[in-house]
Amino acid sequence: MPSTPITPLRRRTLAVAFALTAAVAVAAPPASASAAPTPDLIRPAGNPVELRAAPRKLTVTYTHDGQERTLADFLGRTKTNGFVVLDGQKIVYERYAGASRDTRFQSWSMAKSFASAAVGIALSEGRIRSVSDPVTKYLPELRGSGYDGVSIRDLLRMSSGIDWNEREDVARVQVAANRGYPVKKLAAAQERGWKPGSRFEYTSMNSFVLARLVSKATGTPYHRYVERKIWRPAGMADTADIGNDGNGDNLGYCCFFATARDYARFGLLYLRDGRAKNRQVVPAAWVKRSTAPSGVNPRYGLHWWLGGDGAGDFMAAGFGGQYIYVSPEHGVVIVRSTHSTSPNDQEEELTVFRAVAAEVARTR
Repeated sequence: MPSTPITPLRRRTLAVAFALTAAVAVAAPPASASAAPTPDLIRPAGNPVELRAAPRKLTVTYTHDGQERTLADFLGRTKTNGFVVLDGQKIVYERYAGASRDTRFQSWSMAKSFASAAVGIALSEGRIRSVSDPVTKYLPELRGSGYDGVSIRDLLRMSSGIDWNEREDVARVQVAANRGYPVKKLAAAQERGWKPGSRFEYTSMNSFVLARLVSKATGTPYHRYVERKIWRPAGMADTADIGNDGNGDNLGYCCFFATARDYARFGLLYLRDGRAKNRQVVPAAWVKRSTAPSGVNPRYGLHWWLGGDGAGDFMAAGFGGQYIYVSPEHGVVIVRSTHSTSPNDQEEELTVFRAVAAEVARTR
């Protein structure tokens, strides 16, 4: 089956899926009298990567739907709450509305790109032998389920073959997690719907399975592994929270709560081929591999969205318009954060990011 392009209809469908997640999760109280699971706290680096304030005027215009627009118009119209632009380690533009640099923004599906990084590190350590391994080699509880025999690679590239409807199923999983139900039981209940590796199907449960895989393969809770192997080595400056199901499993597909600047530091890590403070945090080969076309979708790598058109840019993306955008061509990282639950237009956002990155390079 040919690769599936990211059409406007598909983008709206994914946005609706996460809107349902948010709405249902808020509306449905926990089944017991206890509160929803408390997120896991991860600690920052003792010596963070310095981001130096070096603001400069950026005159950004772009054309979308036949209309010329400005960056200021875009930020206001889309209710952007946080916007950070890095030129290397220089913050050349930073804007907040209804938020501040201390606000912990919900990542939504940007968390999937952190899961990819964790897999790459575990692979380099030999904790995971190969992405060709079936996930059941590490998670035997998935034998007999739709995940039985599915490769780690096919989980990463969203081609697991399980019978999944992102629009409906992710909301059910999120409500279950908020009520303290073990998500691993939901993973083990998934059924095979099509041949793994044959097509692209965006599936948040794949990311949960990957986070659990990292935990089991390394013998370390996922949030603690992220703290030790990514968050602190990458030089993050603030604490963050990572959501869980109350049963020892982090969700993987969503629910980091972190500042826009620390999301920018993660983008900077990938801009620099996985290096931070003269240390290789994520293997450079993994950065390259995970931000290249996966083989089932030209606009998707291994839990990273790709700009396409041969530009080489890529991004972590989440519901409502959360982005960590990386432009290796221009040496620029952009973070957009929002509290909005409205559907977003990924093609317009990509156009804006590219225009901003080009202007940063022009004014350098």
